[in-house]
Amino acid sequence: QLAKEVKDLIKNHLKEFSKVDVAGPGFLNLKLSNKSLIQNINNILENKSTYGKKKSNNKYNIEFVSANPTGPMHVGHCRGAIYGDVLANLLRFNGNQVTKEYYINDYGTQIVNFVKSVFLRIREIKFNEKFVVNKDLYPGDYIISIGQKIISLNKAQKFENFENSFEFLKKEALKHSMELIKSDLRKLGIVHDKFFSESELVRNKKVDKAIDQLKDSNYVLNGYLQPPKGEKNKNWKKIERLIFKSTLFGDDTDRAIQKDDGSWTYFANDIAYHMDKVERKYNYLVNVLGADHTGYIKRIEAAVSALSQNKVKLNCKVCQLVKLYKNGEPFKMSKRAGDFISADDLLKEVSKDALRFMMLNRSNDVELDFDFNKVLEKNKENPVFYVQYSFARISSILRTLNMSLEEKIVIDPSQFETNDFEIRIIKKVFEWPKIIETSSTKYEPHRIPYYLYELATLFHSYWSKGNE
Repeated sequence: QLAKEVKDLIKNHLKEFSKVDVAGPGFLNLKLSNKSLIQNINNILENKSTYGKKKSNNKYNIEFVSANPTGPMHVGHCRGAIYGDVLANLLRFNGNQVTKEYYINDYGTQIVNFVKSVFLRIREIKFNEKFVVNKDLYPGDYIISIGQKIISLNKAQKFENFENSFEFLKKEALKHSMELIKSDLRKLGIVHDKFFSESELVRNKKVDKAIDQLKDSNYVLNGYLQPPKGEKNKNWKKIERLIFKSTLFGDDTDRAIQKDDGSWTYFANDIAYHMDKVERKYNYLVNVLGADHTGYIKRIEAAVSALSQNKVKLNCKVCQLVKLYKNGEPFKMSKRAGDFISADDLLKEVSKDALRFMMLNRSNDVELDFDFNKVLEKNKENPVFYVQYSFARISSILRTLNMSLEEKIVIDPSQFETNDFEIRIIKKVFEWPKIIETSSTKYEPHRIPYYLYELATLFHSYWSKGNE
């Protein structure tokens, strides 16, 4: 009885349906009229560039890649780089203001080791001193290239003493290393809006300012931490230090922001960096992290909640590992860059478009198997080819008709009857706004390639039926 009443309401008030049936308890079947189908298609054709766009105007900061500036990007960085870039593009498409940001970790021990590696390579090039590899140094050939560039551009420099050369070499080595990273990003189709330096943060005393702000709110106090789980008490030294009360904001334990010697931890620097983001008045912060940062999420989310008085939401998205395969076996490419596979090596094997598609073809929180054979195949098993081939077929139809997608196309309802294949394709096209909205609001851009593959599958089935 209730279903019949709802049916009557729909028929009396909504003219878009040609048929409304009660189909058992709890179900109504609704069929769009041919006229409403065509009106919707014409509306899409009229607004091709904005179809699916949801009007929004929030301010986002998406920090992604942020690889240590000690050499070129490797395969592990590619997935997070592509995820962050596509998410930013989606949010911009919906009318939001988005800053694509890269945090340069140019402070600390790893930078000293990197600069020392460059110094020793320069000594090797200029004075034939043997470069002795140890676990702290960076052995890759790219270090030699950086050394050669620095020598050729700074002929007056003596490079006699590491300590005396350090500040100059740090500036030059980081400049050339960041050029390598930016070059790799451009090859992936990615350009950041802002690069933020950790060294600058420390130099401008922003760490002290951030900690003072948390002290004023009683979120940072002098105290003692409990021994780490599994740590034998006899090995644990109870040292008073500054503690951030991150458990007040959902963390498992409170966190030290000072080392044993009283210097700041890297977490303290990260607190200061996120204070700077909060001060820039973003509505939403998104950090795209590597698989090894999972345990770090709760403390940095707690810090943002404390700094913003719970007004700014930080969402951390972890991109899991990428495993490379070729001929069914784990694939090891050139180690020219050191002990990793570079993004540049990867792009020599497969095109940018295919790489971007395949890196998004799984949810970011599951591991991704990247099979080179599959990406190069020309069949349904290769989703990149399958989607691109549907576009190729559509283009061939347009060429046959001597038409262009840029032309104004209007369909006359009286001249158009739809078959079952066409209805399925049209219904899938109508899902696009929902896909855009879900991908954006849930930070799940992998839904885009999934959808494109489903749409391409429907189109190819229709094409095959036409051939029959």
